[in-house]
Amino acid sequence: MSVVGLFAGIGGFEKAFADAGFETELLVEIDSAAAAVLRARFPDADIRADVAELADIPSSASIITAGFPCQNLSMAGDKSGIDGGKSRVVHKMFGLIEQSHVPTVVVENVYFMLQLDKGSAMDWLVGQFERLEYSWAYRVLNTMAFGLPHRRRRVYFVASRTMDPRGVLFAEKGIVPEPAIFDNDTPIGFYWTEGRSGVGLTPDGIPPLKVGSGWGIVSAPAVLFPDGEVLMPSLGGCERLQGFEAGWTTVEHAPPKGAQWRMIGNAVSVPVARWVAKRIKTPGEIQDFECIPLLPGDRWPDAAWNVGDGRVRVVATDQPVAVTKPSIATFRDAHWTRLSDRALDGFIKRATEGGLTMPEGFVDALRTAPRKANSKPRA
Repeated sequence: MSVVGLFAGIGGFEKAFADAGFETELLVEIDSAAAAVLRARFPDADIRADVAELADIPSSASIITAGFPCQNLSMAGDKSGIDGGKSRVVHKMFGLIEQSHVPTVVVENVYFMLQLDKGSAMDWLVGQFERLEYSWAYRVLNTMAFGLPHRRRRVYFVASRTMDPRGVLFAEKGIVPEPAIFDNDTPIGFYWTEGRSGVGLTPDGIPPLKVGSGWGIVSAPAVLFPDGEVLMPSLGGCERLQGFEAGWTTVEHAPPKGAQWRMIGNAVSVPVARWVAKRIKTPGEIQDFECIPLLPGDRWPDAAWNVGDGRVRVVATDQPVAVTKPSIATFRDAHWTRLSDRALDGFIKRATEGGLTMPEGFVDALRTAPRKANSKPRA
């Protein structure tokens, strides 16, 4: 089965589907830096520049994958919604779907789209698929469940004319995660660019890699390790934390570092998409989930489907599998860098003034952390 990747980014979806045995036929990506990565990593695929200028989808295509622009839908974006300047191109995507009658479509996007403007983006999205007579199912999935210490919750949406999408997303019940426990013997990831509102505290992992920050810069989160070091993962480390090989975005005529950080923050997590791809190839038996009718005007839940008896809310965890997650410490190497004195002091000041609840001893440990000016970080 062949895949057409719209809004392909650096190819997270397509790498995952290739790993599962699918053929990548066509990739479309408007960002020139990301397109350079696609040309290097998918040399046999047809690479196009702009979904808005795409005339049609190849008739041989079995699946469209689409991580369409989230800048207008995310918590960190301008929240202008599906008709915002970046996200409105999804209208063209549905024109291509309607024209091609492609059997299956897989979409990934930010969790916040379920809440923004009372879920109007989701209302529009599912309405379009229903208008085109696709059955659909979606489920919020967390990268943490798929063997990476990266807390990243995203909406994965499968719509199909030829298969029951529930056999993809709801063939495994998974586990209910334990409450987060913070202690002095466990690394703690956090957004060092924040401090007064959200901090993104994550035990033994990192919060979601993202494109923007409170300082208006693209950067990795930081991790406080039990040995007192406060370090930021390297570019290669963040590629690995998204499921790519280190160096995935370092290609001939490589884009500047800022562009690489942005592309990694925008990427689809490879192991999550691979799980979806394998289930599309071999759907499973739908498990017995608690289901509740989803009525017009209801808030969009973390999981739902519209197959058979109309829209229903599904009570499902965001961790459908239980792959052993390594410690973030196993990703630490000599390429990680110590947080600067200015950045560390700024975070401590904001965290103190912001009045947020922090784990016991966390801020004190930051105050006594080794300083960048004094010595090199320990690998």
